[in-house]
Amino acid sequence: MPDRTSSARGAPRGARSLSVGVDVVLFTPRGAELAVVLLPSQRPRSRERWTLPQDGPRADETLEQTGARLTREVVGTLPSYLGQAGATGGGPKASDGAQVTVVYFALVPTDDIAADDAMWSTLSDLPQLPGRQRQSVDAALAAMRAQVDQQPIAFRLLPPSFTLSELQAVYELLLGRRLHKASFRRSLHASALVEATDEWRSEGRGRPAQLFRYAPPRRKKQRRGVRFDLIS
Repeated sequence: MPDRTSSARGAPRGARSLSVGVDVVLFTPRGAELAVVLLPSQRPRSRERWTLPQDGPRADETLEQTGARLTREVVGTLPSYLGQAGATGGGPKASDGAQVTVVYFALVPTDDIAADDAMWSTLSDLPQLPGRQRQSVDAALAAMRAQVDQQPIAFRLLPPSFTLSELQAVYELLLGRRLHKASFRRSLHASALVEATDEWRSEGRGRPAQLFRYAPPRRKKQRRGVRFDLIS
């Protein structure tokens, strides 16, 4: 069982120690769905055979660094995006002994796996998970979707150049909803998030599509969002 950070050191006499752990929900595109990476459970008698990547922070780590390390250990590379989704606790201990679990979500562009016996599971086909981990998945998904229109998250799942159709498909995947094509493109250009390249690519029948690239903000702390018109 992984070691957990405890607040027992230096605590007043009679105070309860507190163990803190990190869960990481790794998202990647898998066909038309998002998938989450799972690891085999280390508790052979447990009904839950799979678990999220989890560990406690090492002595020289921040919680965010723990999340990045877990991602690298599982998929072999650092996440293209890492964000905090929240924390759970206050009730019974989680399956790995943590009383407080800080949840991070991570995006990785491919479904490569470095860890032995790990697997990707689509959100629609998740197996039963131990303790509060299903809540962790739901919290990670909600936190990620709340940032999609405020942060350039979608571009972290694309190559350096892409078509606008490919970009819209990633936005739809992350949001779990279809978007109105014309409105999406108007909002995209108004936000100045992309710039055209001189390259074109054939997308089947019809004229080739122009390739675009992400255009970073020119001023520090500049925030540019995209407003979406959803299709029911």
